[in-house]
Amino acid sequence: MEIEKQFNLIAEEYDGNRRKFIPCFHDFYESTTRFIASNIEKPKRMIDLGAGTGLLTYFWYQQCPDSEYILVDIADEMLNVARKRFDGIESISYQIMNYNEKLPDVMFDMVISALSIHHLKDEDKVKLFSRIYDRLPAGGLLVNYDQFCAENPRMNHWFNSSWERHIAGSGLTDKDIELWKERRKLDRECSVEQEMDMLKKCNFEIVKCIYCYQNFSVIVAAK
Repeated sequence: MEIEKQFNLIAEEYDGNRRKFIPCFHDFYESTTRFIASNIEKPKRMIDLGAGTGLLTYFWYQQCPDSEYILVDIADEMLNVARKRFDGIESISYQIMNYNEKLPDVMFDMVISALSIHHLKDEDKVKLFSRIYDRLPAGGLLVNYDQFCAENPRMNHWFNSSWERHIAGSGLTDKDIELWKERRKLDRECSVEQEMDMLKKCNFEIVKCIYCYQNFSVIVAAK
């Protein structure tokens, strides 16, 4: 099943289930966002790639309510959930777009993304990072909240086994777990180390993993 169909299928249940799927949900989304926002000049315009239901933008909006946000996703039903979430907020807009092919044709000074870029092939990740770098102003940021494999196969088995045990005891339905297993087939994870190397090769000046918990990490790259 294509990615947009997979995610449209679960759009309405997505937010509630995500807390169950991600064992480190609070630190991964909220604590890291607060940490970054407290150390940067507030961006004028941010683009959320693979924004889905707007969950990541929600946490950023708490920290930067005066910023403008553009939510980009290929799944229109996911963005419909985001539209309901942010109803009446004029500084948040939406574009149905495959960001693997192009970026919104506007100026922006920050790009954020959560649990999306790992769906791309490694060569497409590099092309995306290069396009983002070229479009960012000096000092602009890319922040990727994503899932990664471990470089070592044995450790990667530990990561995946731990995640599977967590999900089995999370209270998710059998249907939710089966859908998760189907979505996992679409994953093309690289390691944190590999992605950091990609970003450095795309000329980002500062590249740092600021959070890591087994499969889940947050990488900041500054131009």
